[in-house]
Amino acid sequence: MSDPAPLPRLRFDGYELDLRAGELRKQGTRLRLQGQPLQVLAILLTRAGDLVTREELRRKIWSANTFVDFDHSLHNAIARLRETLGDSAEKPRYIETLPRRGYRFIAQVELVDQAAAKLEASPSEVKSDSRQVQSLAVLPLQDLSGDSAHEYFADGMTEALITSLAKIKALRVISRTSAMQYKGTHKTIPDIARELHVGAVLEGSVERSGDRSVFTP
Repeated sequence: MSDPAPLPRLRFDGYELDLRAGELRKQGTRLRLQGQPLQVLAILLTRAGDLVTREELRRKIWSANTFVDFDHSLHNAIARLRETLGDSAEKPRYIETLPRRGYRFIAQVELVDQAAAKLEASPSEVKSDSRQVQSLAVLPLQDLSGDSAHEYFADGMTEALITSLAKIKALRVISRTSAMQYKGTHKTIPDIARELHVGAVLEGSVERSGDRSVFTP
């Protein structure tokens, strides 16, 4: 598991978001979407079906030392997203607004790239103490880019790994909600494994290298 793996691509209703390149395409054609609207979309897609709160979006995209009108910036980002996707707040197909709380991506999202393909293809190779692992927790991946604006890539990669590994029928994978509580924790791996009642814990990092993002377990 030491070979670098690319960040995944997420697909929905003819659209495809390439998290590595930071590009949104529709039926292969690149759309003019970048910056904060693209970052908001990436977070919503990796959390499809879940409520993403306004506070979570502020924390991940608008850093504390950024002097902007957050409400105005978020409103503009969502409006730009809806314009690009042909969506509306009144009859949403993709982005549902939960007043004063946040947003939820309501369309079905498909993982295109299997970042954990080697694990998925050969689960029997995931071993610990010479025994096949039957339960696993994926810890939030550490962002080594040094840029808080790229944190959503690490969160997206974490979500993609959990989604991929959860497809292994013989493997019980801890939910994202349970795993995210250990983001930035100083607890040891054995302690986390005991608390989550799992046989193995996967940790790793994501780092920008030029125009590429590299995952290292």
